[in-house]
Amino acid sequence: MSDAAAFFIGDVSLDEYYASERWPGLADKGFVDFLGDYVGGSIANAASVHARLGSATEFVSLLNFSVISDRLIAELQARGVSVRHMLRQDGIAESRNLIFLADGEHVVFTVDMGFQPMELSRELMRDLRQPGFLYTTLYRSRRLRHGELAQAGLLQDARSHGRRTVFDLDVGGFGEADLPYLRGAAVLILNQVGYASAFGDRPVDELGRWMEEHEVGSIVRTRAAEGAEAFDGRKRYDVKGYKVGVEDVTGAGDTFGGALVHVLGQGGDLGEALDLAVAASARAVTIRGPAGGIATHAEIAAFREQVNR
Repeated sequence: MSDAAAFFIGDVSLDEYYASERWPGLADKGFVDFLGDYVGGSIANAASVHARLGSATEFVSLLNFSVISDRLIAELQARGVSVRHMLRQDGIAESRNLIFLADGEHVVFTVDMGFQPMELSRELMRDLRQPGFLYTTLYRSRRLRHGELAQAGLLQDARSHGRRTVFDLDVGGFGEADLPYLRGAAVLILNQVGYASAFGDRPVDELGRWMEEHEVGSIVRTRAAEGAEAFDGRKRYDVKGYKVGVEDVTGAGDTFGGALVHVLGQGGDLGEALDLAVAASARAVTIRGPAGGIATHAEIAAFREQVNR
């Protein structure tokens, strides 16, 4: 086991779940059933998965001083995630997602919390300037500050001290203006929509020249039920998905990312990381709620055995 803590910088939120028989159109009305609320948020979910698998995990976000924020922090601590570097500030909106399950899919509404800078403390910056992984998003990276350092420059400073960045690019992909942030990244994770937005229909194993130009270590494309593929500039990896009944897809991508970083942080190769990440995310969609992907190695192994039977 590696002692180097991985940092997860991003969102944590209260996810409120509702179910509807159908998704209404504009100017329509409908009834929903309240299914409960959970501590979620994309990067917090990934951090929780990472911690449950046994890796040292630091989580950083910017929250207000409300009762809801206290609940979010307490739940992360209960999951084994360190929140000692959490940032808090008055005047910020509550961190909440409204999630509607309908027609076998989910629709998410996120409360806009603004674009306040995230000023990193001296202690936090000191710890970031250590070898290990940093899992984050473009949205959060644009908000990072530490004195004269900011945004892409701050990431490059951390990289120069051995910090390896993993970007969860999700459905948004990236544009030309984002390239300074992505330069030198260890891993870029995109789903099918985000990959198409960034690279069109180019096969992943034809991106070697682009990766070399931007010093990117690996590119991962998740394919929902079809599994995932990746390319590290030399070798293409392909892991097939699992045929399972889908209860809730919320958090599946986050589960994938947290499991991937766990394996890489323990010294595993990209193929081993993909293998666990695909299994963990397939298990996650069989469970309702954003925390469905939080599992031990034994629980994931039991899931695999059950599906194979």
